[in-house]
Amino acid sequence: MTKNSVLPRYALLIGLVLALVGCTKTYYAAMEKVGVHKRDILVDRVAEARDSQAEAQEQFRSALEQFGSVVKLEQTDLKRAYDRLAAEYEDCSGAAQQVSERIRKVESVAEALFDEWEDELDQYQSRKLRRASEEQLRQTRRHYEQMLRSMLRAEKSMQPVLMGLHDNVLFLKHNLNAQAIGSLRAEFSGLQQDIDGLIRQMNAAIEDSNRFIAAMEQK
Repeated sequence: MTKNSVLPRYALLIGLVLALVGCTKTYYAAMEKVGVHKRDILVDRVAEARDSQAEAQEQFRSALEQFGSVVKLEQTDLKRAYDRLAAEYEDCSGAAQQVSERIRKVESVAEALFDEWEDELDQYQSRKLRRASEEQLRQTRRHYEQMLRSMLRAEKSMQPVLMGLHDNVLFLKHNLNAQAIGSLRAEFSGLQQDIDGLIRQMNAAIEDSNRFIAAMEQK
């Protein structure tokens, strides 16, 4: 590939990035005009991310219950059992994707909010008020970063669980027989531990989200 053929591609990529940034800024500006500030959007998006984590919790619990019922089977319609597990896996995968998308939205508006807040500190004439605002900014950012770390830990912990579910569903697909069910029993306890750990991570993230929302609503 020649240098001349690469440059237009980079130019297009840069153009797309700038367009997306411009759209985001335009959106926030439009919302400000109707009285919806970045702070309000951040609280709403944190709540949405929290709710998606709660929904994902229930979906992973449902998948574990289905898996537990399947490994108890002796002789039955294994194709039907596979279909149930495959559907549960797809639902878990969709729930995990929604969690990730909503976390990215939280990060986007939080970055815009903190950038704006920091830029506006220079507008203060009173040093006392500026120091107070700077301190509030530090506290808000610290609380946000703690909440975000908790969210990201929960998000990261979903992937090994999803891979474990996928492996087991794939194994059952490739081995639709009673012997396959026997082999999956050995995997069940490990999967159960993984999902229990994931749910604990999500509970911690949800609690941090609730604390952050409560703190923001008091300001």
